[in-house]
Amino acid sequence: MLNATHEELLRRAKDLDPPTQHHIDGRSEAGDGGSFAVVSPRDGQHLVRVADAREAEVDLAVAAARRAFDTGPWPRLAPAERGRVLQRIADLLEERREELALTVSLEMGKPITDAYAIELRAAINTFRWYGQLADKLTDESPHTAPDSLALITREPAGVVGAVVPWNFPLTLAGWKVAPALATGCTVVLKPSENSPLSALLLGRIATEAGLPPGVLNVVTGDGPVAGRALGLHPDVDVLAFTGSTAVGRHFLRYAADSNLKRVWLELGGKSPNIILPDAPELEKAAATAAWGIFFNQGEMCTAPSRLLVHSSIAEQVTEAVVARARELRVGDPLDPATEMGALVGDSHLARVLEHVASGLEEGARLRAGGGRTLPETGGSYLRPTVFDRVDPGMRLAREEIFGPVLSVLAFDDLDEAVRLANATEYGLAAGLWTSDLSTAHQVSRALKAGTVWVNCYEEGDLTVPFGGMKQSGNGRDKSAHAIDKYTELKTTWIQL
Repeated sequence: MLNATHEELLRRAKDLDPPTQHHIDGRSEAGDGGSFAVVSPRDGQHLVRVADAREAEVDLAVAAARRAFDTGPWPRLAPAERGRVLQRIADLLEERREELALTVSLEMGKPITDAYAIELRAAINTFRWYGQLADKLTDESPHTAPDSLALITREPAGVVGAVVPWNFPLTLAGWKVAPALATGCTVVLKPSENSPLSALLLGRIATEAGLPPGVLNVVTGDGPVAGRALGLHPDVDVLAFTGSTAVGRHFLRYAADSNLKRVWLELGGKSPNIILPDAPELEKAAATAAWGIFFNQGEMCTAPSRLLVHSSIAEQVTEAVVARARELRVGDPLDPATEMGALVGDSHLARVLEHVASGLEEGARLRAGGGRTLPETGGSYLRPTVFDRVDPGMRLAREEIFGPVLSVLAFDDLDEAVRLANATEYGLAAGLWTSDLSTAHQVSRALKAGTVWVNCYEEGDLTVPFGGMKQSGNGRDKSAHAIDKYTELKTTWIQL
């Protein structure tokens, strides 16, 4: 566990010296694209300036990945050897866990305790799990006539472009990079311009662990330039993206306008969390609803932002959530006692506040929060916010807010609950609280979501896939199913 005081972490933050140049072909590359400032949302202060990728830098990174795939050793190594390198990456992430957690907390506002205990744990486990999986993938040989032999082999798809967001910068990078590397692919990783520092550290750690040059390249820059260049690049074979649905549409267009590369999308969400009167532990259900929407400042695609509660218990549950919202400790992400940190920046805070204003204008009732807090720090802090009397047609109930804003909707029967839950363009996740086994099965099947949690929320591990339906995307991260995104099936028919 993290064993440092607030004062110690403040001192270590001042001494932090993160990499600021692209990581291309196993070495630092400044490039000619200039630089941009990385601003910490905890206090609005500039941390460093980081290299800003233009098309030329993306070309360099893709060329390095192409060489590493076409002529380098990585795709040709025994899978067990690739697995050992991935596990060495996990070991080095563990050794530098506090430094990485501090970097994540500074660049995107996550509480240091969550960065250390949750973000880094997930990233470390991801590289270790896929390292262990690498030599356990099997090919097929179906039964054919006696005079023939058929082989179905998985082959690495080639150069992977991975574009990841800022809310879980290392976890989501790991979900793309680790399975791609395990299969023998090479990768160009573009992190969000809001959280480039942890990704640059990851690139250097991977090289230290023994990853050959060009196998993992990291370029930093904004989406409309660097992300677009990666999406349009003819030498990128697969594009894996986590982010907004609007940007996901761009990547599909980029693929259509270039080489028809496969595009895998994990996009937005407006997840329903249904609490029925027979929930086994109503207090736990309410506490989990509050935790789910306020964890990571509500900056989660799976955040249970629509709380659907049976009308007979709606006030009781809402009161419990409101009480938790009012007592939640919002503060400096570098303070180990902080429970909710800063939103990623002032522009994002302004967008969240626009949704709060729309809720008030459309007639929802504000029960907690609703405004900025700690303005004297210069940081981007918002009070945990709860609305009830929310109508399904309101923006609060329809649009992804990506902040600590909960909408409570009441229902009178199970059919109405399912109807409300599915009344969204998204289909990423859902929650259900009930003691009835039949209800749990029937409602889980009726909900249009890639993951349904019953009597819990945000539980699981790397053995289970993660991804969405409808406009929440396609393909799956995590588990052995993620391998499908980074491999091609080849049939070899041999006439004997």
